[in-house]
Amino acid sequence: MHKRIERIDVCVFERNRKAAYLGDLGDGEFALGDSHIVRRFNGTVYPRFDRSVVVRLTDADGAIGWGETYGLVAPKAVAALIEDLLGPYLMMLDPARPDATWDALYELQRVRGYWGGYLADTLAALDIALWDLYARSRGESLQAALGRPGAGELPAYVSGLPEATRAARLELAQSWQARGFDKVKIPVSHSDDGDIAGEFDSLRSGLGADQKIAVDVHWTCTADQAIAMAESLRPFDPWFFEAPVASEDIAAQHAVGKSIACPLALGEEWRSEWDYRPRAGAAAIVQPEMGHTGVTQFARIAARARKDGAQVIPHATIGLGLFANASLRAGLATGAEAHEFQHTIYPANAALLDGAADCENGAFRIPDSAGHGTIPNAAGMAHLKPLLSL
Repeated sequence: MHKRIERIDVCVFERNRKAAYLGDLGDGEFALGDSHIVRRFNGTVYPRFDRSVVVRLTDADGAIGWGETYGLVAPKAVAALIEDLLGPYLMMLDPARPDATWDALYELQRVRGYWGGYLADTLAALDIALWDLYARSRGESLQAALGRPGAGELPAYVSGLPEATRAARLELAQSWQARGFDKVKIPVSHSDDGDIAGEFDSLRSGLGADQKIAVDVHWTCTADQAIAMAESLRPFDPWFFEAPVASEDIAAQHAVGKSIACPLALGEEWRSEWDYRPRAGAAAIVQPEMGHTGVTQFARIAARARKDGAQVIPHATIGLGLFANASLRAGLATGAEAHEFQHTIYPANAALLDGAADCENGAFRIPDSAGHGTIPNAAGMAHLKPLLSL
């Protein structure tokens, strides 16, 4: 008999970093207070430091599970949802079936029309903590709880080449290649004068024919523009073409998916299988983001994508690193082809955790330790600020 949840603690994780993701302010960009930058190329807010929301669940026996979700903006919104709605109901439920618990918590707001956003992110944090607690209580790893016991490796791709010039970006890519990483992804914003074809030409010439090179378009194109861009890159054999059009424009996603020669990759902003279903057939690669989906919906999206013949290559935003490590284990369990490696963030923040997976020689090395395998160490705890205790 699993013991009910008796305590829920919610904290915000914050840590300064040397440089904002995608660099500091550029032409036409502006700061939003002290914490954020609004990017010109896609109009989206990006944090100047690392921030996420961390959840700790404690059951009647004192066993603990750790979860985490996005908290890039308004982390108190997550805490309020737990305090006012999700937390009290969770404490009434039997936590022996984390997937059934996700469904029960989700159904509280379905008729109210709240299916994503902060609600689903909050569900993700609780869900990750529940799966962690569930697996630990059984003395098994998260991947074992999902049907794939044992340690393993997951191929990693280097995400981003944050250098100011094309020559420096190539040199950085070559340095990672020399360390055993044969996959890289560049953002469309990191190119000289918007010349993404020139960027691919440089990388392909300098890295060779066997290197996999992908591009993240960051939702900046119409369908016609995206198709034209993909065609301009065809001579350089792109690995995949990520997020070219607006997230909401399902018709455009299908139009691009059926018109380009390289695989279309979608999914980092999805919260559940309900987001995937109308896009089935558009995406040749799905990119579930654990910080949005939690374990339950990550596994459901991956299972449906597999049935439809799509590959699974998880997206990996990094907060403290708890949901990133849950993603690695769920990716291993669902047979993911590769996993994103945020090399500018992951190693530094993994040092704040006990048990984080290493990433060396082109792959994450995932142990078979209990749960998602990670807990904040003393240095990590020092970066957690309490928001709520129930």
